[in-house]
Amino acid sequence: MTKPALGYVGAAHDRAAERRGRAEWLGRRLADPLSRIVDFHGDRPVITMDGPGTPAIAWTRGGEVAAPVEGVPIVFLGLGDDGGALFARMVAETAETSPDAGKAKLIDLRSLAMQGVLSPADLGLVAQARTLLAWHQRHRFCANCGAATAAADGGYRRHCASCGLDHFPRTDPVAIIVVKDGERLLLGRQARFQPGVYSALAGFMEPGETIEDCARREVFEEAGIRVGKVVYHASQPWPFPANLMIGLIGEALNRDIVVDRVELEDARWFTRQEALAMLADTHPDGLKVPTPMAIAHHLVRAALGID
Repeated sequence: MTKPALGYVGAAHDRAAERRGRAEWLGRRLADPLSRIVDFHGDRPVITMDGPGTPAIAWTRGGEVAAPVEGVPIVFLGLGDDGGALFARMVAETAETSPDAGKAKLIDLRSLAMQGVLSPADLGLVAQARTLLAWHQRHRFCANCGAATAAADGGYRRHCASCGLDHFPRTDPVAIIVVKDGERLLLGRQARFQPGVYSALAGFMEPGETIEDCARREVFEEAGIRVGKVVYHASQPWPFPANLMIGLIGEALNRDIVVDRVELEDARWFTRQEALAMLADTHPDGLKVPTPMAIAHHLVRAALGID
């Protein structure tokens, strides 16, 4: 099998963190026609759908005027290969700013990853942009005193002038794990999944918890399986809105599954042959694993030794 691409991990631009605090420099770059801005309408970026090549980000040039959403600043993403500054903004949609259906589309990030219509670099960049813009949209007020905060450092900080506290974008870690029993794999499904899809078990890390202990707790809570050895495989930014999926493979210490029906619709052991058929979309019962854009797909492959 050819190894498929994992979504949101291909960003290649220079984040240029050392320039975020230079407000005058950022202002000049924002007005520079050589700079580029990716516009979002809500959580969907504007994507060009015509012209040569594959679909791409519909970049707006620096200096072009648009009405931003109140309270959501234009954020600095970094520098492109040509040295030009890259920004993102959330645009207040009106009849005048809505993309022309014949030339551009608004496409959500999940669909962009599943369809593979953007380059890995552009997909990683819009994931960074979407997470930052969503954070500003949801954190306009100080969690300490309730006063309004102001964006700073190119969008990587919000400052409260009332109590002096600074707030920074957060990433929420999630442990996601495929558990093995010999050549069998433990997979589960939630009721919201597409019909027939079984995935790795996952859960948010809690305060004072290691990655390994989080994975062990989640698997036991959801499926009644005790997990011994846990090894790290890979991670994936998950911009819905700001998670980091930490991919693991574990070894089962018992075999009897007890499903938490609040968390899962079902959980079961799959033989190697079944898991291979699910990857190839040839399972006789129509069962399958998540698409290659999701880390769960890659964890199944790794647990089978084919990654």
